[in-house]
Amino acid sequence: MIVVERIAPDGTPHRISIRAHELVADMSAPDGVDAGPDPHDLYDSALGACKALTMLWYAQRNGIPVDDIRVSVVRDASAERQGVYRLSTRVAVEGPMSDEQHAKLVAVAAKCPVHKLMTEVETEIDTIAVPRGEDPEAR
Repeated sequence: MIVVERIAPDGTPHRISIRAHELVADMSAPDGVDAGPDPHDLYDSALGACKALTMLWYAQRNGIPVDDIRVSVVRDASAERQGVYRLSTRVAVEGPMSDEQHAKLVAVAAKCPVHKLMTEVETEIDTIAVPRGEDPEAR
């Protein structure tokens, strides 16, 4: 379960609790104070993290020597209201690997689970109002 809660009654930052981990999300100025990434940043970063971790996982399982992995994600939300949200990713993998191994890692990045989730799966979301005073974490 992921829990998102406002940090202070007069501020815009929110704490995101995921298992034993905490992050801060906010809105950028002028609507917020930019105390953390905004929700679009978190969505976009999930793609970059998934690509990087998928390449590392594949490399480790297949004995491909990797020294460093960097993934950048650039957003083009100019047509978001028309139903098109574009993300461009660039992957850089360093290490004493063959060209064939390098090409395989790049191909694996395009098949990471979040990439598939964002492009091939229909997501259904329920928004349920919890009665005032009730714990939203209670089921």
